Amino acid sequence: MNIALIGLRGSGKSTLGPHVAGSLQRGFIDLDRLIPGRLNAANIAQAWATHGEAGFRTAELEELRRVLEMYDDQIIALGGGTPTAPGVADLLRKHRSTGDLRVFYLRGSAGTLRARLAIADNAHRPSLTGANPIDEIDAVLAARDPLYRSLADVVITIDDLPYDRVAQQLEDAVRSLTPW
Repeated sequence: MNIALIGLRGSGKSTLGPHVAGSLQRGFIDLDRLIPGRLNAANIAQAWATHGEAGFRTAELEELRRVLEMYDDQIIALGGGTPTAPGVADLLRKHRSTGDLRVFYLRGSAGTLRARLAIADNAHRPSLTGANPIDEIDAVLAARDPLYRSLADVVITIDDLPYDRVAQQLEDAVRSLTPW
């Protein structure tokens, strides 16, 4: 069974994913690291600029489909917008219904996400609304939160928790929902 991590940028998918994968002796796949190569781009921002949102989202769907078909027992970090790509929500629901995927939503408040992004390298993060990536968090969270919640088997709130506590909650939740 694969585990998909969803959440906005700054929620910890790419940081917590490899840590938890190592603890649980699973592989880790970060879609944000695969997409630029698929689109012959140096990074996410260049892929977005060159192919536009539609081309970028299509690549996310195709890459996620490939990963889910080829791999098992992986922790897979989806890009923050991957669940919004046409066809992705249906793909996730299909794999959940067959029991070969569980989805975990790492949910942070807008304030928590802004604080995390303020100390991160945002050079390769494209704007989604035309605003600065930090300034657009409230609008993006409001738009995506209902979808993320509808897709999630488990919601883990990251607010006011240190990294190790969130990692332990995620690890415990994965153990409780996987048959091994």
